Amino acid sequence: MPQRMPTILVADDDAAMREVLEMRLQEWGFSVLLAADGNDALQIAESKNPDMVLADLVMPQVSGLELLRRLKSDKRYRPVILITAEGSVDVAVEAMKQGAEDFVTKPLDYPKLRAILEAARGEMALRGVSEKLNSQLDRGAGFADFIGNSKPMREVYDLIRSLSANDTSVIITGESGSGKELVAKTIHLQSSRARGPLIAINAAAIPENLMESEIFGHEKGSFTGAISTRAGCFELAHRGTLFLDEIAEMPLALQPKLLRILEDQRVRRLGGSQEIAVDVRVIAATNREPRSAVQSGKLREDLYYRLNVFTVCLPPLRERISDIPLLIQHFIRECSRKHNTQVLGARQETTQLLKSYGWPGNVRELRNVIERAVILARGGWIEPSHLPAYITSVDDGLTARIVLPLHATLAEAEREILMQTLRDSGNNKAEAARRLGVDVKTIRNKLKSYGLDDQ
Repeated sequence: MPQRMPTILVADDDAAMREVLEMRLQEWGFSVLLAADGNDALQIAESKNPDMVLADLVMPQVSGLELLRRLKSDKRYRPVILITAEGSVDVAVEAMKQGAEDFVTKPLDYPKLRAILEAARGEMALRGVSEKLNSQLDRGAGFADFIGNSKPMREVYDLIRSLSANDTSVIITGESGSGKELVAKTIHLQSSRARGPLIAINAAAIPENLMESEIFGHEKGSFTGAISTRAGCFELAHRGTLFLDEIAEMPLALQPKLLRILEDQRVRRLGGSQEIAVDVRVIAATNREPRSAVQSGKLREDLYYRLNVFTVCLPPLRERISDIPLLIQHFIRECSRKHNTQVLGARQETTQLLKSYGWPGNVRELRNVIERAVILARGGWIEPSHLPAYITSVDDGLTARIVLPLHATLAEAEREILMQTLRDSGNNKAEAARRLGVDVKTIRNKLKSYGLDDQ
């Protein structure tokens, strides 16, 4: 589909200048409207709504400066470029402070004028993209609090709708930062339990010696430090939903007890003698592949089958690249409100860099990158220079390749793979460990054996 030819209004009381400008501008790909003075220009601007205005600073009745003020009063972005004589440059500079896009002096430097107009045309196109994204976001570009309409995400939305209509257990799988807790929240809020509580605990974040108390609760005096009776997460989630994040990190000794609660819907506090009936829907999540966690002994098979009535597999961000522009704009709006900035959007080259990056931290990492960029930009557009170096150094969006010498030893190959993976993950050892299928401790030990500082 051919791009629409932008319309430019030329306002100048010199007929010869209007004729020359009309010819030049048409050669440059503009549709031209002509006005012989400021009053004429205002009437044409109101009736024809041109994209840009090129006006002489000195005109009878309504000057170029007054024309600028009147055109800027509607708050719409419409570039106004002023033409001025050599002696009026100070006035033109003042006009730029009042919103003029730029100015050119007589005799006209046509290459400079063309460059100014092309820059303005690029700004208009960028604003058009930003407005289109904002319009999509305002209409609802996704489902519930999710942003994105890619095919993988539409499949997730369909599954969430189905799961919200029943009360079965669910396992959510996906990489760190892909939105597993948001899936659990959405299922809960769309379900008949929405009026009840949503309680979330992260099995990887709670010390093992406190995990049992978190799940079952405890009676006063049941152990050192139990100075009062405390309800566990199952009691707290009664008639609602319990979200167990990183279920594969739960201590193996507790997993049979968890299974029993799921089967009986009854819980006994530590140090207590009475069983308490609970009505809880359990949604679990893991960034591991559940079957692999079972095979490696991290997750009991009977617990896995009890939880895994349905599985929601969240795609990583790199598999839903078409959603990235919408996510960028969503986070720009969110972070601009948070930090009181006036950022409009991201430049095309910035968006391309963000689409080319692999996103090991997924949507959470993208949000952090955009928040950083919004703070640096403060207003206008997010430039490539506002992005972290590890993103701008991506080579044309191609995945890095590891090249090894022909006779490299196994140890040399292992070291190179580890170091490259660390580079690709922004020196995030947890992410590198996940990619390589090892523990973070292994990464640290390897670095130490290489004589490298852990930092």
